[in-house]
Parts: sequence; structure tokens; C-alpha cells
Amino acid sequence: MTVIRVGTRGSALALAQTRQVAERLAKAAGAEIEYVTVTTEGDISRASLASLGGTGVFATALRESLLAGECDVVVHSLKDLPTAEHEGLRLGAVPKRADVRDALCAADGATLATLPEGARVGTGSPRRIAQLGAARPDVTAVDIRGNIDTRLGKVADGELDAVLLAAAGLGRLGRADAATDLLPIEDWPTAPGQGALALEVRAERGSRELERGLGSVDHGTTRATVLAERLVLAGLEAGCSAPIAAHSFVDDDLIFLTATVYSGDGTQRVTSSHAATPESRRASDLADAAREVAARAVEELLGNGAAELAPKEEAP
Repeated sequence: MTVIRVGTRGSALALAQTRQVAERLAKAAGAEIEYVTVTTEGDISRASLASLGGTGVFATALRESLLAGECDVVVHSLKDLPTAEHEGLRLGAVPKRADVRDALCAADGATLATLPEGARVGTGSPRRIAQLGAARPDVTAVDIRGNIDTRLGKVADGELDAVLLAAAGLGRLGRADAATDLLPIEDWPTAPGQGALALEVRAERGSRELERGLGSVDHGTTRATVLAERLVLAGLEAGCSAPIAAHSFVDDDLIFLTATVYSGDGTQRVTSSHAATPESRRASDLADAAREVAARAVEELLGNGAAELAPKEEAP
């Protein structure tokens, strides 16, 4: 039987989400799965994601392993994947997206509205810090790193009053019950690509079994909507750690996109919303509509001063 080698980070969340999609890949491909654990810069460093630059800190080592032929496919959290195409690689599949929302996990069942004044809320995301500053300027954002259990432990032991996490990650680890408040996407938009996974492969066509598996797990609507969101980042030339939120969805044969750029403290923001009608539900037509709404959103955001709020990402 064909063996498909799947590269993944070694964290509990990365392994859990990789196993979930790899099981589907194996079934569709009629293949066995071999897991290849890769250590990334983001796993080694304890520095904040903002200081590391955000973009690529979790993806680079996985991509190097793939290009070196050590694995056949790698699984990324899509929000961690740089927007620029990588020479020699392609996006093989984007499975159906999970819950896109952020979750507040607080002591005593508190919600964002009922957190006490002066509460300490942990997050490593500049976007979440900005949103927290806008929604609750009376609380304090604390920059933290670590896996989900480590972060939740800081609430349990009283070091923090709450942490902000992705609902999708909690769900994939079976910790959805830790959420005390699921923040509505209309009021609290999330990172481009949040809740989605990316299966990256080498540019040349793989084995028949691998290609069959990729085709089976790919979800066309998710691929189009995350494309629209990520094109906002690309168009603003901002990294995935920038204080930028974008949410796209398809409804009534329209693709919608809303994107927001925040100042670091959340006191200023610029928002743009657009919609387009794909000619059909074919992947190519959905992608064309995604590009259209993203281009219009980026033009409007830049015209309204977004570049001053989220400076361009510096080249490494």
C-alpha cells in the first residue's frame, strides 16, 4: 500500500489537527500515513510572535522539510502561512473551515462584557490586543506564548483573569468547554484564514493516490473565502501578525468580504466591506470573485489611511 508522509509541527494542537485531516486524506487516497514531526522557529523561541515577525515562524521549517523530500505533504494552520507563493510549492488542499471565532476563556465564567475592571487578559496576537483595547480599554492585555493547555493553566492558577484563543483550536483539542464567551464575528472579526488548515505539497504533481486524496479533502468555498482574506494581507503588504482582521463568506451566490485594520492600541480602525457575484460555483470563478472583492477592499482601505495603521512588513 502507498505511504503518504505527512509533515507536522509537534505541538498537541498541530498533531491533533494534522491527524484529523490525514485520516481523511488516507481514506480517500487508499494509503497509509506516516507522520514526520518538524520543529519550527516558533516552537523553539519563547519571544513574542510580534518580535519574531510572525510571518513564517511556524511554516519555514515545514516547507524546508517538504522541499528536501522528507515528507510528501505538510499541514499548516492557514493563518500562520505567509501569503506569498513559495517557489517549488503549491497549496494542495484547503479542507472545510472550522469555527472562525475567537473565544474568551475566563475565570468564574466571565464574558468579555463582565470581566472585572483591571482584568489581565493573555494573548500573543497584536490584532486581539488592539480589539481588546477598543472593546475594553479598562483591562490589561498581557503578551503570552505557549500551547493551549499552558495558556488555560495561567487562568486556572490565577496568574491571568482570562485568555483569548481561537475557537477552532479549542475544538480540535476537545477543550471547547473552556470557552466562556464566543465572540461574534460581526463585532470581533478574526485573522485572515483563521479556523482553516492548509495542505502544502511540492509543485510537481505527486502520486496518483496523493492527488486523489487532496482532491477529496479540498473544500472549494473555503479555499475561495480564505483567498479573499489573505489577499487583503498581501495587498496591504502586511504580515500575519499585523493588527488586521478579515472575514469572507459565500451566501446567496455572492462572496462577501469585510476587512478591518486597527491601530496597535485599538483606538483607530479602518473598515471596508464588498461583495461580488461569481459566474458559477466552479473553483476558478470563485477565485476570480475572491480576487475582485479583495482588490476593492484593499484599494478602499489604503485610500482611507490603512497603511499608517498597519505599516508594511519589513523584508527579512
